Formats: sequence, structure tokens, C-alpha cells
Amino acid sequence: MPELCRFLGIVIYMLYDDHDPPHFHAEYGDYQISLHIHSGVIEGRFPRRALNAVLEWYGLHKEDLLEDWNLAERHQPLNRIPPLE
Repeated sequence: MPELCRFLGIVIYMLYDDHDPPHFHAEYGDYQISLHIHSGVIEGRFPRRALNAVLEWYGLHKEDLLEDWNLAERHQPLNRIPPLE
């Protein structure tokens, strides 16, 4: 589970050999979501504040996430993405 970023107790990661469409995963305590990079569709449940933080971060780093998705498809090391400040 290659970790891309960690902030406010939220861990953002991608998996190698994951299914389409391009997406990333986030964990916060016992909560888990996946977020589709192109559409913004969210699967799973997160507390409201944590979800808002992930959505803000996603809005800032959409292109970085797509680049990491492409690297993951080629089994190359993923780039870390700066946390939400």
C-alpha cells in the first residue's frame, strides 16, 4: 500500500494493480473511502470534517494523483504529495 500523503490523521494511498477508473484510497481511523480522480465520485464513509479535508486536498492535487496513478499502472515508485496545510 504505497502511501502518498498523511495529514490530520488521514492516510492517502494507491494500490498497484488496482482496477479502473483511476482512484485513490483514504483511511481515517476505522473509516475508509475511495475517490475517483476524474469524476470525484466517493465510495465509502468518512466523518464530515475528514471528508472535507480530503476533498480540499484532492482539489489541489488532482494532476499529481493522475501522475501517480499512471506510475502505479507501470509498477514504478509513486511520488509523495504534500499534505494539506
